[in-house]
Amino acid sequence: MKPELMIIATIFFAFALLEFLFTGFFRKAGQRRGDISVELVSSLMLVAVTQPLVLSAGAATAHFIAPEAAGALTGLPVVAGVALFLIFDDMTQYWWHRASHTFPWLYSLHRPHHNAEYLSIRVVYRNNLFYYALMPGLWFSGALIYLGLGWIYAGYIMVKMAIIYAAHSDVRWDLPLYKIKWLSPIMWVVERTISTPATHSAHHGKHANDGVTNYKGNFGNLLFFWDILFGTARITRRVPEAFGVENLPETSAAEQLLWPIVRRPASAAKPA
Repeated sequence: MKPELMIIATIFFAFALLEFLFTGFFRKAGQRRGDISVELVSSLMLVAVTQPLVLSAGAATAHFIAPEAAGALTGLPVVAGVALFLIFDDMTQYWWHRASHTFPWLYSLHRPHHNAEYLSIRVVYRNNLFYYALMPGLWFSGALIYLGLGWIYAGYIMVKMAIIYAAHSDVRWDLPLYKIKWLSPIMWVVERTISTPATHSAHHGKHANDGVTNYKGNFGNLLFFWDILFGTARITRRVPEAFGVENLPETSAAEQLLWPIVRRPASAAKPA
C-alpha cells in the first residue's frame, strides 16, 4: 500500500476509534436497518474499485488527448501544483456537490449521503455506487497526475481527507476551541477557510427552519472558502438537532446503492 494511503487509513481509523470511545461508532441515534450495509458497500466500492479506476481513466484520457504531455508539469512549484488541485479537484467537487442538490437525477445518486440521520466518519463515503464515477474532480486529478503532479496529489489528498473526516465525525474538535475567547479571531478565519464540524453539520441538518440547517449550502469539502466565495455559506457555530432528509418517501438500501438500476416507480427524487 502506498504511504499516503496508509496515512489516510490511519486517520480514518483514528476517528473511528474516537467515536467508538466517546459517541458510539456502531450505534448512532437515529440509525436504521440497512444503514451499516449501505455505508460498508459504498465505502469499500469507492476505495477498492471506483477511485483507482477513475483516476486511471482520467490519466488515460489525458494521454489520449495529449500523448506528448506526460510529466509536463513535473517541475511545477508545490504551491502552484496545490492550487491546481484546489481548483480542478476541490472547487469542481463544490460545484458537483451543489449540482447534486439542484438536479433530481443527480440528487438520487447523492441522497444516500444524507439519508443517514446522524453524522459520523461512517458516512464520509456513503453515496450511490455511480456517484463518484461521474465526479469531475477525480477525472481531473487523474489528468494532473498524468501531467506529473502525482507526488503533490499524495500530500494534497492526505490533508483533504483529514479535513473531510474531521468535518463529518460527531467527535467535534471545533466545539472546545470556540469556547476559548482569545482563539475567536483565529477560529473566525478557520471556519471561513476549511470545513468544520459546525459548518458541515449544518449541511446535513434535517429541518430547514431550525435556524442552523443549510441544506442548499455549506457544500465545501476541503475548503469552505468556496461557499464564502459563491454565496452559499451559513455559519452559526451550532449543530442541528436532527439530521437526514425531510419530505421525501422512504428508500431501500438497494435503491440507495444502485439507483437507477433499482428504483421506486416514481422518477428521480426531488432535491429537498
